[in-house]
Amino acid sequence: MMRVLTWINCTILAALLLTGTAIAQNPGPTDDEGYRYYITPFVGWTFFDSDRLFANGLDLNDDAYWGGRAGARLTKRLWLDVAGGYTGIKDCRECIERWTHYSANLMLAQPSHRLLNPFISLGGGWSNYKDARGTSENTGTLEAAAGLHVRVSDAIGIRLEARDILSLSKSKRTNERMNDIVVGAGLTLGFGGKPKVVEQDSDGDGVYDSGDNCPDTPRGCRVDIYGCPIDSDGDGVCDGIDQCPDTPRGCLVDARGCPIDSDGDGVCDGLDTCPNTPQGCLVDASGCPLDSDGDGVCDGLDNCASTPAGSRVDKDGCPIAGRELELEMELLNTGMLRISDIHFDLDKSTIRPDAYAVLDTVGRVLTKWEGLEIKIDGHTDSRASDAYNLSLSNRRSASVRAYLLEHFPQFQPSQITSEGFGESQPLVPNTSEVNMQANRRVEFVVLNKEILEIPK
Repeated sequence: MMRVLTWINCTILAALLLTGTAIAQNPGPTDDEGYRYYITPFVGWTFFDSDRLFANGLDLNDDAYWGGRAGARLTKRLWLDVAGGYTGIKDCRECIERWTHYSANLMLAQPSHRLLNPFISLGGGWSNYKDARGTSENTGTLEAAAGLHVRVSDAIGIRLEARDILSLSKSKRTNERMNDIVVGAGLTLGFGGKPKVVEQDSDGDGVYDSGDNCPDTPRGCRVDIYGCPIDSDGDGVCDGIDQCPDTPRGCLVDARGCPIDSDGDGVCDGLDTCPNTPQGCLVDASGCPLDSDGDGVCDGLDNCASTPAGSRVDKDGCPIAGRELELEMELLNTGMLRISDIHFDLDKSTIRPDAYAVLDTVGRVLTKWEGLEIKIDGHTDSRASDAYNLSLSNRRSASVRAYLLEHFPQFQPSQITSEGFGESQPLVPNTSEVNMQANRRVEFVVLNKEILEIPK
């Protein structure tokens, strides 16, 4: 009886361990269940109940067990398990006594695709014990088993098992209940059934690979039922990643799906037919500058918005005649012109196109006096070294001289000279951008001021 109680306690413990393992390793609905049927040749050792005796009255020896197991899956974890086996025991006279059992059991086990699969089973059956005298006893049995399946491959495994076989004699005598234990191992061969395919979603878009027509969708994209990105505004950046979901069709966009507007005029690249609009210009729907008075200076930058048609204007959109008068009075009063808005390319002596109008105005003023001798002085701010600034100012003043000689043939080359002074003659301290702009200047100095008079 002590052997029976001990084994029952072990069976309960195994059941609790199996239940805990099942909860911890509960497979998802797409896990495969493995094979449907199995057979297991089984060998082991039988530990007989101490009340079993040889026909001669001596204690029955424990001995080798030979048998087999077979089963069929009923549900994902429940099996019908059939067990049977045989043990032959020799007594001291070399007579063989035989013990045989068969049973049908319900076995609870994990899906066979796992490496280690614990199991328990409960069932009942029949056993036979035949002694050396030929006496045979048949009894009903209750059987309980616990063990472990070790997976070798999809269809092969090793079964480790301990089984308690309780023989229930029809006799009412309590000593007729025999509790025999079998411990052993077997090679399980599985077959039948078809493993379920575990669905994969490689790009994590919620559509399984088997039905995903766009398997490399970027993470975060919203997709349709075929797994392809949805791009509501057609800008090439999918919904879910697109931070500007209502981009007009045709706009070029950045990686966030927001329109690119290189010239900052409010019309995106791709729709902007005038992509190099100056900053500050008002533009039409196609991104081209508006010029209400037709003077060539766009609205938004035009400081003289009502210039008469046909007037020549400066960079601010104001008639050049006004600027010419202003420069003429400056020349008469000071004998020189000081210009700070003649622009050059960065660190170069190349005159920028926006300075042409200013130089043209200066040229028209200077040519009003025939024979005027002019010296062009170039000045810089204090950025860079003294030597570099001196060289740069020399080259820039020479470029201005060359421009005047080219565009105003009234001048003889001997009438105009040039010289650079670098940063050596600042008008104001180079302490701010405004001051440095004032120091970056070109001065036109009249050498024969005596011929200056108000032109008629």
